[in-house]
Amino acid sequence: MRKTKTFEGKKHVYDTDKAEHLGSRAFSYYGDPAGYEESLYKTRNGFYFLCGLGGDESPYAKGQDIKPISEQDAQAWLQG
Repeated sequence: MRKTKTFEGKKHVYDTDKAEHLGSRAFSYYGDPAGYEESLYKTRNGFYFLCGLGGDESPYAKGQDIKPISEQDAQAWLQG
């Protein structure tokens, strides 16, 4: 998946095929409308983003999406 998003006032291209995959997590169980799955990626330029997909009541209800995050948020996500 590839999307252009604005993060901290600048546009960046986030591409799951070209970024380094750092980990994945599932929240809840399969079939839960509020459940979702996220994967954390890091670009060559050092930017982090989450790629998520979820149920109708999840933060990713509109389909698969990319969400840019800070390095601090990425480290917190990796820690649990």
